[in-house]
Amino acid sequence: MPYLIDGNNVMAQIVGWRRDKSLARRRLIHDLVRFVAVNRVKVTVVFDGAADANFPDGRVFKGVRILYADPGSDADSRIKNIVNRSSHTRDLVVITSDRPLGSFVAHRGATVKSSGKFRHMLEESFAAQTEAEKRGDTGAVDVDEWMSFFETGTK
Repeated sequence: MPYLIDGNNVMAQIVGWRRDKSLARRRLIHDLVRFVAVNRVKVTVVFDGAADANFPDGRVFKGVRILYADPGSDADSRIKNIVNRSSHTRDLVVITSDRPLGSFVAHRGATVKSSGKFRHMLEESFAAQTEAEKRGDTGAVDVDEWMSFFETGTK
């Protein structure tokens, strides 16, 4: 299920994010990269404002597609355009706390989740990942262990 994220709405869930918007963007992108890795989903994030030099418009960074508002416009308009062009809106999960945008995309069949709920989803994903790492469960398969388990004793 692909996620389409209103980046500034999600950044606004962190106190003090406006002090350094560039840093807040980079932190969110980092969080989204981890979310993609843990959940194996597609993520597109749309930010208001001019593109970051390190993350230009259209760049895919470790599974996260990064977009910005078109010049003279806002992220909500870009998200609406993406939803309008999507041939699979019922598969989309749009993350926003903007009520008019949420209503627009829901009317077109997309699922809407609030930025606050998504922040909690991020935290839960990271907690699960951290617990798995503590147990040594990296998701990798130990072939020798499986072979010994299924070995029939014939050699």
